Amino acid sequence: MKTVIPIKQVTSQPPVDDGWRPLSTLSEPRLSEMAENYRALGYEVDIRDIQRNEGGCNSCFDAGEEIGQVFGTLYVRKRNDAPANHELFD
Repeated sequence: MKTVIPIKQVTSQPPVDDGWRPLSTLSEPRLSEMAENYRALGYEVDIRDIQRNEGGCNSCFDAGEEIGQVFGTLYVRKRNDAPANHELFD
């Protein structure tokens, strides 16, 4: 069974405070796989719509969207209940 994670549509900047850090911009099915892997490692996961670069190159995103690909940026942060001294969270 294929699982697709919904992508939050944002009009403001993605969460880069409160411990959130961007990891990668991916398309399905890798986006969902990476999100599940990071959850299994003990991270909180947030997936946001891609932020296009004004004046920059967006050709890959445009071409992908034309053939039905869905892109999202994966953000992670350490869970509040994660062990403080665990090697995964260094």
